[in-house]
Amino acid sequence: MASIRASMPELIEEARRRLDGIIKPTPLIRSTTIDRILDAQVFIKPENLQKTGSFKIRGAYNRIATLTQEQKSRGVVAASAGNHGQALAYAATRAGVSATIVMPTSAAIAKIDATRSYGQSVVLEGVDYQEARAAASKMCADRGATFIDAYDDAEVIAGQGTAGLEIAGEITPDVVIVPVGGGGLIAGITAALATRAPNAEVIGVEAAGSPQLSASLAADAPASIGRPVDTIADGLATGRIGAMPFEVIRGRVKRAVTVDDFEIGEAVLLMLERLKLLAEGAGAAALAGALKLKDELKGKTVVLVVSGGNIDINLLDRIIGHGLVKVGRLFRVAVDLRDRPGELGKLISAIAATGANVRAIDHDRTRRDVAIGGARVMLELETRGPAHIDTIREQLKGLGYVFEVPALG
Repeated sequence: MASIRASMPELIEEARRRLDGIIKPTPLIRSTTIDRILDAQVFIKPENLQKTGSFKIRGAYNRIATLTQEQKSRGVVAASAGNHGQALAYAATRAGVSATIVMPTSAAIAKIDATRSYGQSVVLEGVDYQEARAAASKMCADRGATFIDAYDDAEVIAGQGTAGLEIAGEITPDVVIVPVGGGGLIAGITAALATRAPNAEVIGVEAAGSPQLSASLAADAPASIGRPVDTIADGLATGRIGAMPFEVIRGRVKRAVTVDDFEIGEAVLLMLERLKLLAEGAGAAALAGALKLKDELKGKTVVLVVSGGNIDINLLDRIIGHGLVKVGRLFRVAVDLRDRPGELGKLISAIAATGANVRAIDHDRTRRDVAIGGARVMLELETRGPAHIDTIREQLKGLGYVFEVPALG
């Protein structure tokens, strides 16, 4: 296993040559807003603009290109929550190789449809990535096909490492922040920077619902989290770190930043509003991590890797909603009224007087916890921030309204 660490720089250079003219190099982009928020020189690596919508095409295409003719004739199988599957389907179709992508039944519909659109077979098995992976491994054994792992594969890691070469080709960063699921991307970038920008600190960002990087760093060995994953960032929801990626990052990546779904949602919203970039949950994780590390990043040259942008529209709506609540741009409040003509109008007028906009309203007079002759009104308000929400609360209290703020669900 130790040999993979020594051979990775050469493998990455070989991958770069294979990928020339295949992938789209993603130049670093700037945002004065992000610079101001973090008080740092921030560069965004927008892999969400890559072919198939994520960095995964780098590793998938490189792995397909290294297959023997016999392996190509037998076909390939992979497990994926979405991005690896799309990338492998694209690469296999381009190379004339038959591929089957096993995806968990919980995979985003948009990712399932996109994977099928590249002309390969999609099979839904298991409730999460690890169960899909087990089904894919069995399928390989039955068919004699080649299993192409999403992250625990030397050539896949090498392909991902070409993103690191591109970073080092443009700037010499102080810090590079990378989202981490199975570890292929952070391993490749770390290996590339080890020779091109050896003083750069690489920091991994994991989802709170799938904290395999921190578990692995604590154990100094690739670790599984030992419980079901639970995060909106499906690209990070592997539940374990790959053995090969961990060997590459061992001693080089020394810390993990853990972000929850609310923090991821805030980052998705910030990228949409300020950078005009659409990132999936995993793709926004690096920015979410940087926001937590703000004090440490001050004055530094920082690269944030936006790993992908393939997001289900329904999930996007939920993420935006959670993100808006997180930053005080959306306020949900339940108000009890007497069920009489004009009472609802008075409430709306009171809200309007604060400058808030009613985004949604539900008027329920049949709830068992509401008195006969009363009604519960659920309001969803567009607000300007926490101070504006405080103003709304004071307005309602001052007018004698009985209200509560429901827990976000």
